[in-house]
Amino acid sequence: MLRNWINIFIYQLKHSKLFTALNVLGLSIGISGLIFALLYWNDEHSYNAWNPEKDHVYQILAQLSDMPVTANNPVRLKPHLENDHNVETVVYADEWYQKDKVVYNGQKEFVDKIINAEKDFFSLFPFEFIYENAKSAIKDENSIAISEKLAERFFGNKNPIGKQIKCLDSTFTISGVYRIPGNSSIAPNIVINRMKDLADPAKNPGLFVLKVLVKLKDPSKVESTRKMLDQVFYDEVIVRTAKQAGFTPAEMVKKMGSFKVLMEPLSSARLHSVTDGYPEGRGNYQFLVIMACLSVLILILSIVNYINLATANSIKRAKEVGVRKVLGASKNQIVWQFIFETVLMTAFSVLLALMIVEIALPYYNSFLEKNLRIVESQFYLQLILVFLITIVFAGIFPALYVANFETLKVLRGNYARSKSGVWIRNGMLIFQFAIASFFIIGSVIVYQQIKYLSNKDLGFKGDQVMAISLNLPSSYYQGENVGKNIFERYNSIKQELSKIKGVEQVSTGLLSFDGADDSQWPIWYRDVLFKQKAIGLDYDMLNLLNIKVIKGRNLSPNIASDTINSVLVNEKSLSLMQIKDPIGKEIKIGNQKMRIIGVVKDFNLLSPEVDVPPITFYHIKSLDMANEMNRIYVKLKADQIQSSIAEIEKFWKSKVDTEYPFQYDFVDKEYARTYESYVKQKNLFSLLNVIVILIALFGLFALASYSIQRRMKEIAIRKTLGAETNILLKELSKQYVVYCAIGFLIAVFPAYVLLQKWLNNFTFRIEIPMLPFLLSFLLLLFLTLCIVLAKAYQATKVDVLKYLKYE
Repeated sequence: MLRNWINIFIYQLKHSKLFTALNVLGLSIGISGLIFALLYWNDEHSYNAWNPEKDHVYQILAQLSDMPVTANNPVRLKPHLENDHNVETVVYADEWYQKDKVVYNGQKEFVDKIINAEKDFFSLFPFEFIYENAKSAIKDENSIAISEKLAERFFGNKNPIGKQIKCLDSTFTISGVYRIPGNSSIAPNIVINRMKDLADPAKNPGLFVLKVLVKLKDPSKVESTRKMLDQVFYDEVIVRTAKQAGFTPAEMVKKMGSFKVLMEPLSSARLHSVTDGYPEGRGNYQFLVIMACLSVLILILSIVNYINLATANSIKRAKEVGVRKVLGASKNQIVWQFIFETVLMTAFSVLLALMIVEIALPYYNSFLEKNLRIVESQFYLQLILVFLITIVFAGIFPALYVANFETLKVLRGNYARSKSGVWIRNGMLIFQFAIASFFIIGSVIVYQQIKYLSNKDLGFKGDQVMAISLNLPSSYYQGENVGKNIFERYNSIKQELSKIKGVEQVSTGLLSFDGADDSQWPIWYRDVLFKQKAIGLDYDMLNLLNIKVIKGRNLSPNIASDTINSVLVNEKSLSLMQIKDPIGKEIKIGNQKMRIIGVVKDFNLLSPEVDVPPITFYHIKSLDMANEMNRIYVKLKADQIQSSIAEIEKFWKSKVDTEYPFQYDFVDKEYARTYESYVKQKNLFSLLNVIVILIALFGLFALASYSIQRRMKEIAIRKTLGAETNILLKELSKQYVVYCAIGFLIAVFPAYVLLQKWLNNFTFRIEIPMLPFLLSFLLLLFLTLCIVLAKAYQATKVDVLKYLKYE
């Protein structure tokens, strides 16, 4: 029996090559799209899955009223956490991922992902140790643990335990080599323990200074720990600050706001964190869900297309089924035969899909900036599940449909004139039109929003401005007058850069346009606290970026007070503080009195997802912040950019920094990366849009072919009676115009609602216009008519005698 089924299947393949190819191709495209989504989904959900402590490890986050959530906390929390009966381990860590040159065996190499944490770090992240163990790895300040990959890079296959390396101006002895078992929110190359002074409340009294990770004995009691920390922040910050300022705690809360502590579990930090609390960053959960949903939608479209083709093709196989029934075949046998054929077709489609994925995977990895591979057992189980689901939905209905043919009717040759099943195929065709309309509408609107962001006046010009990373020797950050020494070195570099041909301006500022720095400072006006960004600048930094001063004046090197107590504020800051005549008004940054000398026009600093923040600008020497300087900005002449960059790099490597690689970025490109994930969504939508239209057209082509084939005798009779070609074309195509219109109308509401929700991500956004909806309908109608009219025109040119000679 099985051999007979295979022979019948091969026979059908030979006599329906085109439609079999369309069926397999459509199904394989749908399956490959889902495979890509599964690989991405699995990778994002695998973060920290290897870690047995993931449900017990929490990161402490804090938020002061409407300020951004921060992962930095005061050291004074430590004794309170250690006294909490539910806290098993407390680990403080310095800023995640430092970078430095590492000296080993007389060689130097630049290494990033260096972590400075307390000795119990590996109890929270129990990496697999290749040499030694977690307890001894960073037991003291002279010990260092390195990753297996770094050990192989430095020492080959030799055991590096006991060998010395130098980094961060200290010499360490390697006491452990670890392997990171899987994706981790913290994946360091080097771990050291230089936290003795940093984790001492007496020596580090700052408010937002260190990361804090805790391991809880009972995660179900996390709320009691969180409430305890809320109270600690109130007692240690609000009450203490109020006492120093001479206010009551209630008055201080009214002035500066209140603290809220968040306890975020490691298990959900990758996709559901409220901030970038871990160094490996957050995953884009919205993009992940969008990709998964669209991929599932395309697979559904592919299955619908398969069912449509299979039921339409049943006309050709009606007599085969009738003859088999007469010869004694049962209904169940016919059903299983057609399911068997679906199994083979789906198997071919899965193999083709895997080939497509294997070929396209490097481009997909580049698109997502990942390193996905088809190797995991979980993926193969999911693929088997997709295979079975496809068979169930794509195989059972067509099989039952064909098995229910009436034997007498099909043997008399009248089945082709029957309308049985036509409404189902037409309904599925409308469904395909609806999905295609949704994708076209979405693609156009997403494209328009990204175009709007790309062309929007941001309030600054960064297309000719280089942001060069500044790494000075550690000696500049030691001893007295650190800020003065660094600023003098900067001035020396500035003078040399200004001499290079093609350089227009050189300046610096404690700002970046990558959207990462959303920190705020306390700004006081008339004893009222306003939380704003406070940015230190050098002279001409605003001019360099073409940021306009619309009232008052800019910072000037000719006025001595501008490096002591002068500030500028942006329009948003002015509005927040409700100052009508700002020039000359006094504000305080922290405890230092400053005088407003100008108002800066609002400009985008963070990202189009958030509004322009209130900003106060001061000269970098005013608050002695030169030690925070890590960039120098250089504006180049448009016609000499490449040659200027080459000269700057040559100067930089020889006179400024011989140790670190020369690194720079252009400000406009840096800002564009703040909405890069949305650009990816646009590209994804555009690609899937093409795929959806192709699959829909496959189904339309097949359905139109069979529908017109079913009406060939009608066409022949009409031609015999004198019907003109244009009348026949109109008659044959009008139903598809109606189906296209119905499908479009079905798609309008969900497309509008979902895209409106997507656009709400942006503070700066377009309003949904009518044009994308009109374009969607016209494009779909045009493609529909192209296919239907081509097939209809071909049908009107047939020999009428071929279809009338037996009537």
